[in-house]
Amino acid sequence: MSDGTKISWTDASWPVMTGCTHLSEGCNHCYAAKLTSGRLKHLPAYEGLAEHGMFNGQVRLLPDRLDWPLHWRKPRKIFVADMGDLFHDGVPDRYIARVFGVMARAPQHTFQVLTKRHSRMRSLLNNAEWVWSMQCAALEHGFTVPGGIELNPQHIPWPLPNVWLGVSAENQRWADIRIPALLDTPAAIRFVSAEPLLGPIRMRASLMAGAALEPRDGINWVIAGGESGPGHREMDPGWLESIVTQCRNAGTAVWVKQDSGPRAGQQGRIPDDLWIQEFPNEVAVPA
Repeated sequence: MSDGTKISWTDASWPVMTGCTHLSEGCNHCYAAKLTSGRLKHLPAYEGLAEHGMFNGQVRLLPDRLDWPLHWRKPRKIFVADMGDLFHDGVPDRYIARVFGVMARAPQHTFQVLTKRHSRMRSLLNNAEWVWSMQCAALEHGFTVPGGIELNPQHIPWPLPNVWLGVSAENQRWADIRIPALLDTPAAIRFVSAEPLLGPIRMRASLMAGAALEPRDGINWVIAGGESGPGHREMDPGWLESIVTQCRNAGTAVWVKQDSGPRAGQQGRIPDDLWIQEFPNEVAVPA
């Protein structure tokens, strides 16, 4: 079980599927693809999905891992499908419904879902028939509430209050495409992962929506950081400073993950006043 991870903003990983297709500039040095074509390549869950540090477009479903969070009693933040993209077009709608059904049955945990497939996520999660299938999937194992009251699908809240939905945005181009789709997707918490940060990003309007309206109407959390590993692309510290300032002005939580460099997690050139690591609901909204 992946009850643990080196990713600083989460507690555990839940690889319910593996494999992907590279979509944009942020995919070029994908850590998951490097692992899949490297030290994990001989494992059945990863074999044949990547070559030379690049995914080949195939995906593999891992239904035997669906029940992992149900065995973890201690509450934790769980990164969903960290070795792929749950909304890849090779993952059936029904399987995604089963994943969300498990998340509904584990309210003690917080699930973090991050995708580059903004369009499919928006379409699916706004589809009433799919939501019904997810709610039914949550009850497949006779789930009950205290007192023995049998639940029906309508008892499963939507959006799920323990699920955070996020999109990757490595530069302004992708922020302008993916963030509006995220804002149009039902979610209890929305977040943007500006990592690897490959250029300046202005997202103040989206952040202020969350400050001025109900929390679920805007962006609640931003992760930002440079690229790490061999051949990393350099991050301008000014890009990071701008994102932190935008978040501070909007009262949006920000998690500064790392400077660009050969090793992951390094503070590097980031000054102490920008080295901020906070979660949603930990920041007061400015007057």
